[in-house]
Amino acid sequence: MGNLALTGGKPVRSKPFVSWPVFGKEEEKKLLEVFRSGKWWYGEKVKEFEESFAAFHKAKYAVSCCNGTVAIQIALKTLGIGAGDEVLVPAYTFIATASAVIHSNAVPIFVDVDEKTINMNLDEAEKLITDKTRAIMVVHFAGLPIDMDRVNAIAKKHNLKVVEDAAHSWGTQWKGKGAGALGDMGTFSFQMSKNITAGEGGIILTDNKEYADRARSITNCGRHVGQPWYAHYLVGGNYRLTELQAAVLLGQMTRLEKHLLKRQENAEFLNAELGKIPGIVFPKTDKRVTRRAYHLYLLRYMQNEFGGLPREKFIEALKAEGLPASGGYLTPVHKNHCFLELKSARGKENCPLSCPYYGKKVDYSKISMPVAEKLCKEQMVWLGNHSMLLGSKKDMQDIVKIVKKVHKYQKEI
Repeated sequence: MGNLALTGGKPVRSKPFVSWPVFGKEEEKKLLEVFRSGKWWYGEKVKEFEESFAAFHKAKYAVSCCNGTVAIQIALKTLGIGAGDEVLVPAYTFIATASAVIHSNAVPIFVDVDEKTINMNLDEAEKLITDKTRAIMVVHFAGLPIDMDRVNAIAKKHNLKVVEDAAHSWGTQWKGKGAGALGDMGTFSFQMSKNITAGEGGIILTDNKEYADRARSITNCGRHVGQPWYAHYLVGGNYRLTELQAAVLLGQMTRLEKHLLKRQENAEFLNAELGKIPGIVFPKTDKRVTRRAYHLYLLRYMQNEFGGLPREKFIEALKAEGLPASGGYLTPVHKNHCFLELKSARGKENCPLSCPYYGKKVDYSKISMPVAEKLCKEQMVWLGNHSMLLGSKKDMQDIVKIVKKVHKYQKEI
């Protein structure tokens, strides 16, 4: 019998970590208010939530919508991104960052990530800018903001729009201002796994009134505020949030600040303690980050410091000790089947790559993104989810104890 739970020993922990979602009387009260009022459609609660969310991120305007993927599509359409245009996107992200570009009839150009931050490598991004590039879409991965000073400088130099996929970064601040309000437009999701949730939902932030008004029109059937009900000025859609969702989100907002600070405190403790273990490396935080949200708690695993133990075995050992863990994305976005099968050949099924306005050839199967591919294949480890970071000091100590134990007895595996 070994020392590790995986080899017959006693696990460090059998108690589950904090579950998600966290909800209570605040959501119930606001939800019942709307339910009993009979006014369930796109009214005062939606407006109240939009204003609250914008203020939290120090943005001037917020436009809610039905989900985070649609939020990205609306932002791109608002900025005039479409047929024949290229949008730079990171290779390590959720698929919606790139698929929203396709749905906008534009072409995603994948950029490798920086292994020190897990965010887009801006040196590589600038090399990929062409006369077709119209926007750069950055992701503040796991809540760590990219260098937005440089992003905006690159955009200004090349006359590009900046879209922030901020779906990991509720409350993250760069030099005192909220993520999602740092470029031309920023988008968030309220899907079930997110740091505040109504099951689904999305929102767009901007400091530009023209963009906000256009995004509002796109989400609301092309209508303009203050104009007749049956007057449609754009070919928009029905992408609205409901009053019931807004009520739940308003309840979630009441504890967002507290949760954000708790996650940050616990993550800083884990970084300090786990950072002492050889082979555990964390994303590097810039000094200009004045507040850090955590949607994911992740680390880079260096198997050479664990006697060559493959990442999958390391994860298996953590889970046996009572610590939920995974390898995160097991493939970069551009290696997903939907992109590998998308070619520049003629035919409507291959739009937007086959769009005559584009006129270039793209074959994603031939693209190599070595850092993103190595993260997916060998190095990246996600521990639990963001609710784990809402736990007690004892919970955090157990996490440290588990990783130290696996490192100490690695030869048993």
